[in-house]
Amino acid sequence: MVRTLLALLMLLAPIVSFAQAGAAAAEKEVRAFIDTYNAAYGRNDLDAYFKAFAPDLTQWFPSGRVDLPSYQASWRKYIGAGNRLEKVEIRDLQVQIGPSLDAAVATYILRVTTRTAKGEVSTEDNQETDVLFKRGGEWTIVHVNYAPARKPK
Repeated sequence: MVRTLLALLMLLAPIVSFAQAGAAAAEKEVRAFIDTYNAAYGRNDLDAYFKAFAPDLTQWFPSGRVDLPSYQASWRKYIGAGNRLEKVEIRDLQVQIGPSLDAAVATYILRVTTRTAKGEVSTEDNQETDVLFKRGGEWTIVHVNYAPARKPK
């Protein structure tokens, strides 16, 4: 009986190792995706930025639920009016990968420095949660929850 258990454990070890390697690779992909997506946001590159989102995206903003077409229209209008993001920093990025390696949750603080068309500059910290699915071999954001972060005490 002991030999059978040991043999079984020896057979399972490579499977567990393979699964861990797969999760590590998926996490690395998601981290790179989050960096690229937020870099496009910070550059005000709206075409590259909006490519990160799935067509069936759902979002929670402080103002309520927002769908992708509404968000695209409002953000394009905002940037088109001469407002700009000057700097975007990702802080405390944490990534969780689903067991099937095709779903992930990324949570982080996004520090955003904005310059309005009137020249006013402000910096805000926001809590962001992105839910990603791997579809057709590519990661895409299917849900965002974005809200102001609490001020440090």
